[in-house]
Amino acid sequence: MTPIDHLRIDENRLWQSLMDLAQIGATPKGGVCRIALTDEDKAGRDQVVQWFRDAGLQVRVDEVGNVFGRRPGTDPQARAVATGSHIDTQPTGGKFDGNYGVLAGLEVMRTLNSHGIQTVAPLEVAFWMNEEGTRFTPVMMGSGAFAGIFGADHIRSQQDGAGITVGAELARIGYLGDVACGDVPGGAFAAYFEAHIEQGPVLEAYDKPIGIVSGALGQQWYDVTVTGMDAHAGPTPMDLRHDAMLAAARMVDAVNRIALDQAPHGRGTVGHLQVLPNSRNVIPGQVKFSVDFRNLSQTGLDAMDAAMRTEFARLAAQCQCEVAIDQVVRFAPCIFHPDCVASVRGAADTLGYDHMEVVSGAGHDAVYVHSVAPTAMIFVPCKDGISHNEIEDAKSEHLAAGCNVLLHAMLAHAGVA
Repeated sequence: MTPIDHLRIDENRLWQSLMDLAQIGATPKGGVCRIALTDEDKAGRDQVVQWFRDAGLQVRVDEVGNVFGRRPGTDPQARAVATGSHIDTQPTGGKFDGNYGVLAGLEVMRTLNSHGIQTVAPLEVAFWMNEEGTRFTPVMMGSGAFAGIFGADHIRSQQDGAGITVGAELARIGYLGDVACGDVPGGAFAAYFEAHIEQGPVLEAYDKPIGIVSGALGQQWYDVTVTGMDAHAGPTPMDLRHDAMLAAARMVDAVNRIALDQAPHGRGTVGHLQVLPNSRNVIPGQVKFSVDFRNLSQTGLDAMDAAMRTEFARLAAQCQCEVAIDQVVRFAPCIFHPDCVASVRGAADTLGYDHMEVVSGAGHDAVYVHSVAPTAMIFVPCKDGISHNEIEDAKSEHLAAGCNVLLHAMLAHAGVA
């Protein structure tokens, strides 16, 4: 092993930073409510920016409120190796989702400072604006603008439920920057790594401290409307009904079957359902529901889409109803860069951490950054696989392990002077 192989982050410092940030927007049940571009988000941003500056990082803010802290390298021409995530939360969010990735990046910088280690390439840590999409849509707003998926003007014009725009709130809290989206000193990132809690139960179930994330599931969301006819529950015979609820129930079951046919990476969920007129003695005349399909391949997603349309049409006719399907979200499957994935695996091996390959079932900023820079992710377990919940929890030793893997993966790309 080289002297650098023995380098480790400060576990207690990382944990304390997470706990300190969690006090901003803390909820009575031990979670965090720090929704994008609120006063709580401003306070959280101010704290992290202060930590960046205390670590000697050069801070810049872009035109949609993404924040970057840069640690210069010895080669001014080299492109930066970056990491990051987000610090906005769900209304009843936890301490670790997103926050861990940002503060793990900061801990990498602090560790290098503590040991007097200089890299050849610059290092950067970012926190992206409005990853959660709770107050403003779309989700992963800041990283999407950085990657050119969304225009900056479009993002700044988005409104919340009260009609307040992203641009107005960025200006109000002091984070409407003047750096163009995607403009990185020296050129696009040479590599990007994102550390994150898994937000699922796999790593804990297999007792693995590190997940080597090979990619992220593509997502296709739909709004479905089934239309039948309202009718009295008593006088209307069963064979003469146009029961939208019966058709919808069979369609919900079909979503489950379609996903199972695409094992192991197929996912199918109906999470929202609205029944009209929603009266106990009226046969429902209309049902609206959501469908969320996910898969690791576009071919798989296309097959799920086709199966859904065929099966929904058949079930609607069977129940003497009509069905309309509107696709509202589409994220292509993401396969992370093999060199970056190999760096994560190599770091875990060097450090002696047990690991397994996993795919991300959730969307992350890394999915958008992947389109403009070689990218990989590092997962660590979270208790019972629970996230987006105030009881979200993770072990300090697992968080430290993921941060150590992040440190060594970044050094593998940045080089040590």
